Amino acid sequence: MPAPWPCPEDFTDMASRVGGLSLDERQSLEAAARAIRDGALAPAQQRLAAALSAAPQHPEVLRLLGILHTRARQYGAAREVLGEALRQWPEDPLALTDLANAEQADGDAEAALTHWRQACERAPDYPIGWFNLGRNLQVLGHTEPAVEALERACALQPTLLPAHVLLGDALVHLGRFDEADRRYRAALALHPACGDAWRGLANMKTRPLSDEDRSRIVGMLGRADVAEADRIAMGFALGKACEDQGRYDEAFAALSEANARQRRLAPWQAGGFHTFVASVVQSSARLPVPLEPALGEEAIFIVGLPRSGSTLFEQILAAHPRVEGASELPDLGDVLVEESTRRGQPFPRWVPTATAQDWHRMGRRYLERTARWRRQRPHFTDKLPENWLYAGVLGAMLPGARVVDVRRDALEAGWSCFKQQFYRLPHFACTLTDIAAYVRDYEAALDAWRAAAPERIRTQHYEALLADPEGEIRALLAFCRLPFDAACLDFHQARRAIRTPSAAQVRQPLNRDTARAGRYGRLLDPLRLGLGRPLS
Repeated sequence: MPAPWPCPEDFTDMASRVGGLSLDERQSLEAAARAIRDGALAPAQQRLAAALSAAPQHPEVLRLLGILHTRARQYGAAREVLGEALRQWPEDPLALTDLANAEQADGDAEAALTHWRQACERAPDYPIGWFNLGRNLQVLGHTEPAVEALERACALQPTLLPAHVLLGDALVHLGRFDEADRRYRAALALHPACGDAWRGLANMKTRPLSDEDRSRIVGMLGRADVAEADRIAMGFALGKACEDQGRYDEAFAALSEANARQRRLAPWQAGGFHTFVASVVQSSARLPVPLEPALGEEAIFIVGLPRSGSTLFEQILAAHPRVEGASELPDLGDVLVEESTRRGQPFPRWVPTATAQDWHRMGRRYLERTARWRRQRPHFTDKLPENWLYAGVLGAMLPGARVVDVRRDALEAGWSCFKQQFYRLPHFACTLTDIAAYVRDYEAALDAWRAAAPERIRTQHYEALLADPEGEIRALLAFCRLPFDAACLDFHQARRAIRTPSAAQVRQPLNRDTARAGRYGRLLDPLRLGLGRPLS
């Protein structure tokens, strides 16, 4: 049967895609697309209703409806309507991309990759298709093919700014720092105030920014036409440049200004977080006996304060031939969100009523979502720092898993957090007092959970590793039920993608000179006071 709507001659031409629709219907579609882009889902639904009423089977109408369903987390509905759109226009690269987005959000990474690749096959000269493929390969940890796709996008459209930045990020993750530097600077040639490019350069921690870089940033920050997001990112980069050059007062001033701007976007509520942590600890005090005590023995969770050395310990474990380093995975939190949605209650309110069968089901769901990280090696690391919040309930959900609680001197780690731009807002790292409050909550919770289950949770001190590398590595491997392997002592030689700001640092041998807070003297006294330390 022929398709009821003719296929566009060029699927990437938006005017061709709405052929056969009236002017009013086209305007409704455009308004719906803008509302979806802005996150206004209810208005988008209203705008889309008119087009659906007039042309309920038009593939472009169905595509937008699929995007709307995905944004509303209605993934089954999204996949259904996007599949219908593709039955009419099977060669449509945009619908293939949107279907892949829905599949990824639904936890079906393999199907998503298949459709992102098909989108590029259908439109090999469409740079956005290659950019989308590269971006999502990078998210899924396939960094080398991500580089190839992003290089293709840059070659097809040299002015595609996000492709240069993301390619720089991917090259950093592979340890190809000179190439990454060139990509970030290519982005700056297109847009000198590109905050993401300056962020990328600043995140190569072992490479100092030059005095010329500092002067360029200062000049950009003096302009009135710089977007706030770029201004914030450049402020953090300026702090790095000033510290690299020993200008500590200027570094502190730049970082304070950047953090203040960041905090104004979404203030962190330390009191509310303290109450939340207390409720998590209380609700996880009495959990049912697991149905399968070994469930999750493949998983090693590395948790703690950001910038405490978690990437370093993951690199050590990933050098072991039985361990895959998966970096920061969202799956544990996503599974708990799914359960909260199913129950109509936020975590941890439903925890006291969850049965052993419920926890077993959630544990199985997590293992299903992370199965791709065990194809080559039997164990894997999940290094999302804030997973510490779930260390208690993991005793019921994945009782066989090991939790490595990485701790670095809290003053040094807290100051390092203050210097790092975090994109998930609100974030605790925008003020020194909030950092101290967060540290207190985190340490108290982990201390309680470790005391109750020392066989599952190990506190691993960064400074202890510096003092006795082999002894600490042997103890860490024994805790993770892994035989000693000398490759873990030469962790910096392990060839793998590292998708965190520490990518440059952990590719070098251990550096015992990592203390930086002392250079700032009394400027850090609010952090010292909050941590109960002597003032300078």
